[in-house]
Amino acid sequence: MSDSASAPTTVNNIGVAMFTVSDQDAAISFYIEKLGFELRGDDSFGENGEMRWVEVAPPGSTARLALNPPMNGEPGGGSIGVETKDVIGEHARLSALGGIDLDPEPMTTPGAPLMFMLRDPDGNTVVVVDATR
Repeated sequence: MSDSASAPTTVNNIGVAMFTVSDQDAAISFYIEKLGFELRGDDSFGENGEMRWVEVAPPGSTARLALNPPMNGEPGGGSIGVETKDVIGEHARLSALGGIDLDPEPMTTPGAPLMFMLRDPDGNTVVVVDATR
C-alpha cells in the first residue's frame, strides 16, 4: 500500500448533499416556499450552459442541498437530516402550511432524538431531528 493510500483524508466537511428532482424549478419552489430554505445558487454550466447547478439551504446553514435532474434516467429517493431546537414547533408550522407529505406527529424512539420525516414531491426524505440532544 502506498503512503498516500494510508494517509488521513483531506476531506474535512460535508458541505453539499444531493437530491435528484424531476423539475428543478418546482423543487426550488417547494424548498423555499414550503420549507423556508434559501436559494444559495442557481448557475448554468457545461459546454453550452445546458446543465444547471441549484443549491438551497436552511437560513444560516453552512451545508447546502443540491437539486439535480435525474442522471442516466435514475429517479430520486435520497434522504438528509436537518436539525432544529424546536421539533414540535417546526412540525406544527409545516402542518399548518398544508400540501406537505409529513408524518402525522414527531416520534420518539429509544436511543434516537425526537424527529419526524417529510417527503418532497420527488420522493426524497427530509428527517427533521432535535438539535438539542
